[in-house]
Amino acid sequence: MRKYDYLIVGAGLFGATVAYELNKKGKKCLVIDRRNHIGGNVYCEKINNINVHKYGAHIFHTSDKEIWEYVNQFAEFNNYINSPIANYKGEIYNLPFNMNTFSKLWGIVTPKEAEEKIEQQKKEFNIKEPQNLEEQAISLVGKDIYLKLVKEYTEKQWGKDCKDLPAFIIKRLPVRFTYDNNYFNDIYQGVPIGGYNIIIENMLNGSTVELGVDYLKNKEKYNKLAEKIVYTGMIDEYYDYQYGQLEWRSLKFENQIYENVDNYQGNAVVNYTSHDEKYTRIIEHKHFEFNKCKGTVITKEYPKKWQIGDEAYYPVNDEKNNDLYAKYKELADKEEKVIFGGRLGNYKYYDMDKVIKAALEMVRKEV
Repeated sequence: MRKYDYLIVGAGLFGATVAYELNKKGKKCLVIDRRNHIGGNVYCEKINNINVHKYGAHIFHTSDKEIWEYVNQFAEFNNYINSPIANYKGEIYNLPFNMNTFSKLWGIVTPKEAEEKIEQQKKEFNIKEPQNLEEQAISLVGKDIYLKLVKEYTEKQWGKDCKDLPAFIIKRLPVRFTYDNNYFNDIYQGVPIGGYNIIIENMLNGSTVELGVDYLKNKEKYNKLAEKIVYTGMIDEYYDYQYGQLEWRSLKFENQIYENVDNYQGNAVVNYTSHDEKYTRIIEHKHFEFNKCKGTVITKEYPKKWQIGDEAYYPVNDEKNNDLYAKYKELADKEEKVIFGGRLGNYKYYDMDKVIKAALEMVRKEV
């Protein structure tokens, strides 16, 4: 006798949304996770009264009204606007590239001057068909922005020279000819007041949750408990890497707690765009929630090559890896009891709103 209608492997945003929706439809769900906490990568850890984004900065943004209203039923959002800044060898620039950036870079004032400067730099190189990321970036924003704000940051992020990276990684770079530092173009944006855990807890209310459980090591036992399985782990790992490993980039996080510094960098996100620093950015978490408490917590983010056992963050969606994923997808499509979902299951980078949308669509198809 099976005890549950669905076993959901992974208590992140995808798994939690699926659990909530299935619950509403009267289905019994068991949600398990390898980690010892719920929330996947949106999990927040409370340190000295500050919600620390344990797996990197998460700012919810969307232009989809339905998704915005959906997520607002689980938590109240503040009006945080993502306006990161870039530090290049001590020079500070606004991101995304906008009139504040161009004014600081070239001492110009009007959009016309900025457009002319960028066009002039693009002409110097006369790149018709970009063959790599370097050529693609220069053909979009010219040499100065590329050298100070794109090149070394991207090389740290991907662990390769820009000349060896495919052009498609930056099909477009956000360039604005207005004095607007809002990174996203979306209509809705913010951070849940009290952190993301509140959303996940509310979504999982009504499901049975087991943490610190490795599904793949206990597959037989857990498969017996439910009619169907929603699997949000890595698809190649599920199939024991039988065709080989899909490639990912991973991250290492280094927290520093300051008891006697109330404001370390004056902004939630500062990108470090030169090779002088090994990390790509520093997050100061209290600024996400306008927290006025004493002390502060910062996190340095170091990109690294993914190896088995590491957390997988960014899929390397080049041709070779996409072909390999297609082979695993073929196996997955033949499964009658198992549905693959989420970033790891679909080998695809999703923003949070897209994760929720994909989960809702999956449930609609299923039930």
